[in-house]
Amino acid sequence: MTRKINVADLPEFDMAEHLDSDQAIAEYLTIVMEENDPSELTHALGTIARARGMTEVARASGLTREALYKALRPNSQPRFDTIARVCSALGVKLVAQVAHA
Repeated sequence: MTRKINVADLPEFDMAEHLDSDQAIAEYLTIVMEENDPSELTHALGTIARARGMTEVARASGLTREALYKALRPNSQPRFDTIARVCSALGVKLVAQVAHA
């Protein structure tokens, strides 16, 4: 007999748990950037920052923890300077490519 699983009993998926290497982080960020959705980019940077440790990322970016959380919260619209500082703190860089038609 097949055992039914209650959806509420399933563990919650947290992408931050799977971002355990620089390669995984770069691949995740590349996939998100291909979607061309600024809010998803902000969300992804927040997820990566959680995986690395918000306190450490805040310190490395020159932001306070509170400012980092505020900049990377859902529906925020951080300045490019903030995005660049966070990327630098995470050890990643944004790269331009020719868009395919």
